[in-house]
Amino acid sequence: MYWTLELAAKLEDAPWPASKEELIDFAIRSGAPLEVIENLQDLEDEGEIYESIEDIWPDYPSKDDFFFNEDEY
Repeated sequence: MYWTLELAAKLEDAPWPASKEELIDFAIRSGAPLEVIENLQDLEDEGEIYESIEDIWPDYPSKDDFFFNEDEY
């Protein structure tokens, strides 16, 4: 399983919090690339509810990780 910013971005509009099955269903309905669906299928399923993409990919960068001043744009 591997994530990139481009793949993770496909889940930004997902119905958080969500189960593994709900995320897979969302990815299929939204036309996400096959890699996203495969990554979600590789998650261990213990009936866990995911609150955000950070629960799936802990290294997902937050807005604080980018160095730009939003007031300038």
